[in-house]
Amino acid sequence: MARLPLQTLPAFRAVARLANLRAAAEALHLTHSAVSQQIRLLEEQIGFQVFDRRGRRVVLNAAGQALLSSTEGALALLDEGLQAAAAAASGNEQRLRVTVVPSFAQRWLLPRIARWRERHPAIAIEVEASMRIVDLQREGFHAGVRAGMGGWSGLTEVKLIDSPLIALGAPNAARRLLGRGEAALADEPMIGEADLWARWFAAGGIQARPRPVADFNDAGLMLQAAEHDIGITLARELLAVDALARGTLVRLSPRAIDVADASAYYLVYPTALSGWPPLNALHVWLLDELAAAQQELVAQRRRDTASPSETAPEGPTGSRSRAPSAKRAPRRAR
Repeated sequence: MARLPLQTLPAFRAVARLANLRAAAEALHLTHSAVSQQIRLLEEQIGFQVFDRRGRRVVLNAAGQALLSSTEGALALLDEGLQAAAAAASGNEQRLRVTVVPSFAQRWLLPRIARWRERHPAIAIEVEASMRIVDLQREGFHAGVRAGMGGWSGLTEVKLIDSPLIALGAPNAARRLLGRGEAALADEPMIGEADLWARWFAAGGIQARPRPVADFNDAGLMLQAAEHDIGITLARELLAVDALARGTLVRLSPRAIDVADASAYYLVYPTALSGWPPLNALHVWLLDELAAAQQELVAQRRRDTASPSETAPEGPTGSRSRAPSAKRAPRRAR
């Protein structure tokens, strides 16, 4: 059997993914002719074609599909190995590149970055906030914080915390709803997805046909809109912990609902980086900070229960959530 020319595999993978020689050349920072030569060398060496040419497009044939499926895992391991070696070679000037969803970055991570610096002054952290699922190895990231159900292929994942959705509003909204019962939330302008609101009302046995006045593709924007009293919203409890502590948002009900595809947060990273000290430091720090946030949320719920004279709408069970006293001027959202 002919020997597989390993040096041609990166070009083969790029062309297979992009189905275009010129696009693959740009991705690899090579010339079009160099990539063409790599593919030609591969096919000559193994003795059969792996692509069908269709005008400017090159499409994997059955042989190419089989070769890609058997070599892609090995190439990913090599990528991870190189990334781990580069991380280990970084010496004292260690830098962590982390990708996170924008809402987590803005509402939870950013306010705590100073504490990371205090604990790990020798490890710089570079955060990219992105809604897309980033290919960590290809784009040079050491780790990511993702919301979802897990199961991301080719990565080690560690579940950090579950964070259900709760109903939130500005202090003025809480005052409007004071003593009216949870069904009154249906009369308020709502922010977010109608289906999620319908699920929230149904969980309390309330018939409602939500018609939100606004929706955003980022939970951080929804929380900010709620702080400005544009409407009430459903958001992950964890993202609201600081706003609840400041009083710029108020919990409108003790009820919380889980969203199967988004309630949990995970730390994900290439398996080859397991045991890398900066990554271990990030993992421990995240767990410590999340535990502190969880304790704060528990304390907030206890304060809500212990302050019946300053409560928001009473639910069907009689449990209440706290709203600021009408004698106090509400804090403005910052």
